[in-house]
Amino acid sequence: MCPTPPLRLRLRRRGVRIAVWSLVTALVVAAGLTGMVLWQNSYDMDEQRVSIRHGGHTLNGVLTTPRDGRKQHGLVVYVHGDGPVDATHDDGYKPMWEANAQAGYASLSWDKPGVAGAPGDWLDQSMDDRADEAAAAIAWARARPDIDGERIGLWGASQAGWVMPKVAAKTPVSFVIAVSPAINWLQQGRYNLLAELRADGASAERTEAEIARSDTIRRLLRRHATFEEYVGAMGGDADGMTAERWGFISKNYTADATRDLRALRGIPVLLTLADHDINVDITDTERVYRRVLDAGGDLTVGRYPDATHSLLKQSIEQSDLRLTFTALFSPRSLFADGFLDDQRQFLEEAT
Repeated sequence: MCPTPPLRLRLRRRGVRIAVWSLVTALVVAAGLTGMVLWQNSYDMDEQRVSIRHGGHTLNGVLTTPRDGRKQHGLVVYVHGDGPVDATHDDGYKPMWEANAQAGYASLSWDKPGVAGAPGDWLDQSMDDRADEAAAAIAWARARPDIDGERIGLWGASQAGWVMPKVAAKTPVSFVIAVSPAINWLQQGRYNLLAELRADGASAERTEAEIARSDTIRRLLRRHATFEEYVGAMGGDADGMTAERWGFISKNYTADATRDLRALRGIPVLLTLADHDINVDITDTERVYRRVLDAGGDLTVGRYPDATHSLLKQSIEQSDLRLTFTALFSPRSLFADGFLDDQRQFLEEAT
């Protein structure tokens, strides 16, 4: 008979077993969570990188297509909002692309110039430049045998509201999905300023000072002031403004969609608005869209009471922790209830 191991040795062995099983448990949990993240961030569509020639340079794009076995599909062309946006919008577009695929539509998007290694600089662009870019992408798509050239439309958010009507004036489109678009650049800026001040609980004195600063900037823009003049007028404090951004604003601050919207008459338009939008005055946007399009167009307005400007649920967007965890474990749940289904249904009925 073997002698019984000393107590210290038995405790040490027990401690090793506990440590091993704890490690195994942790690895199993980690593997399960990783698998869940991968599963939730896998989408029912095929995705490929594409290159589109435009203006002597290349647009680096992503084309997604449904897995339905059809040889041709309609196409949703994505027009970005403001900022340095890549083709997938950091994967934020993918739940929408999946919804498009469920409706039988492919989706096309591209890196903004200067983003993710793409040539050029998006801050050099006017709204007309952006419209030319989108029109070139549509021409490229129409030449593909897997795209139905009679069923190509636009999806665009925020700043894209100034771009998409210009695209429709350059080339035929079958539909437009306008998400949180503004009408007038300067009016939007003032609305956003006041909304943010209210949200911050700003004092009357601070509000008055910010309005005066905004009025100064408007005067500088009207007289085509340089960036150096802007910095001087701000007392030497650029407050995050760069020369490139100032140039972009100077190019585009007169943007107003009112007249251009007439190019959308006669085609289906889905106007998507969020009740918690502090960037865009949705009441003004809806009023202008109805005035211009109701008489000679096919306008559908969708409003989402729990949504922010980005059409994310307000409760999620307000919490960085919830935003991160939802993006990882349930990305389709980021969006306002009904948002993805409504766009899918609109595509099914539009053409």
